[in-house]
Amino acid sequence: MRDMELSSDQSGRDDNRPVWSRTLGFWHVIFYAVLAMTMVTSLFDNLTAARRTVFVALLVVAALGHWFIGRPAATSRRRRPANVYRLLLIACCGGAVALYPQSIFLLFVVCPQIWLLAERALEGIFFSVLLLTVVGAGELYAAGWTWDSFWGTLPWLLVSLMTTILLGVWTDQVIKQSEQRGDLIAQLESTRDELAEAHHASGAMAERERMAREIHDTLAQGMTSIVMLAQTAQVELQRGRSDPAGTKLAAIEETARENLAEARALVAAFTPVALSGATLTEVLRRQAERFAAETGVDVQVSLDLPDEEVAVLPQGQQVVVLRAAQESLANVRKHAGATQVRITLGIAADGICIEIRDDGLGFEPQAPASGFGLAAMRGRVEESGGTVQVDSAPGRGTRVQVLIPATGQEAS
Repeated sequence: MRDMELSSDQSGRDDNRPVWSRTLGFWHVIFYAVLAMTMVTSLFDNLTAARRTVFVALLVVAALGHWFIGRPAATSRRRRPANVYRLLLIACCGGAVALYPQSIFLLFVVCPQIWLLAERALEGIFFSVLLLTVVGAGELYAAGWTWDSFWGTLPWLLVSLMTTILLGVWTDQVIKQSEQRGDLIAQLESTRDELAEAHHASGAMAERERMAREIHDTLAQGMTSIVMLAQTAQVELQRGRSDPAGTKLAAIEETARENLAEARALVAAFTPVALSGATLTEVLRRQAERFAAETGVDVQVSLDLPDEEVAVLPQGQQVVVLRAAQESLANVRKHAGATQVRITLGIAADGICIEIRDDGLGFEPQAPASGFGLAAMRGRVEESGGTVQVDSAPGRGTRVQVLIPATGQEAS
């Protein structure tokens, strides 16, 4: 018998148990019903008192053996009880047939149990041969051990043996295939659960990366502007210059308000606030003017893309272009020490192109990145199907070029 072990924690999961385990109750009922019917029919036959007593005793022994040996063996993997029970069952069945030949139909419940308890097909075949041999001997004993009875018994004995073996082997193969399918289904379900968990983790990671980019490109840069403006205002106040300090404080207030609006937009997953009420070209001009006012850097803007063409760009592409410009300006503010910046937006052969060039300190593009900004820009642009090219060298300024294909997918 296959994996027959039943435990209390499996009581609510019958469909996951082996085939035999799910039908044991049925076999118990059928076995005792057949024993009872055989015993009742024997009472109406003209058996002697001694034969009837021995016959009933054999059936009782079979019933007790099934309850105390066979039933536990059917729910465990212990081989010795299973073998003992089958030998006892064969002996009782052979003796019953010898005393009362009409009890031959006990084979209908004994043969299935032979195979039910078998671990391998050869084991089932061995016990089947033994069973039919003992039962055939019982038939011959009841018939008087004559050659006529032998030749009369032999055909049905061989047919019964072949039928039992064929059905047993076929059932054994069906059960093996059922268990293999069950194992495969369990593996598929486990793999499905692992994939679902991996997809969930991947989605969560992608969302965290997206939020990190949004926060870096909006809130973090706005906070940087506020800090620098506050430091400048403090210096102006220390020098007694209230007017420049007041201008800086007004810029701080405006930047803080925009940061608050961006934070609310992030929470609501809306379009960037800057693009909600203006075109991309207008927003880029405002960004350039504010940057120039805050840093004193000369910012020149060349927008060769007409507003009507900008308006037809997918919203995601406009966001990518805006964030690329914001990140480039933030890098100029923090690292470049430039005196002049030029922003160019136009149509390239493959799509929309924005270029931010400065005359600052420059850097070595192959050096390990020290911040999150450039990597975030690359990630955002590549998600939209675009490319980022950075040209720089120490002392020679920096040029950042972002190309977004006209058919690129919208950034998420």
